[in-house]
Amino acid sequence: MAKTARKQTARGRKQDRARVAGGQKYEVSYEAKKTRNSASAVKKTVKKVGNSRKKVESTLTARVRTNRKRREALSR
Repeated sequence: MAKTARKQTARGRKQDRARVAGGQKYEVSYEAKKTRNSASAVKKTVKKVGNSRKKVESTLTARVRTNRKRREALSR
């Protein structure tokens, strides 16, 4: 007999969305596009700070701000 698939609860989906799977190409590319970074930068950040979506996004956003400030300072 084949097993029937268990219905995934809303809690399970919410927990899954709180994480970034560094090995999943579509999740890495989504985060890269969202935070305006490269896919390799997202993978490195996931290894560095863990797979919590909040930590990954805050680290990548701070990185973009820092780079933008450097470019502005150099152009002056």
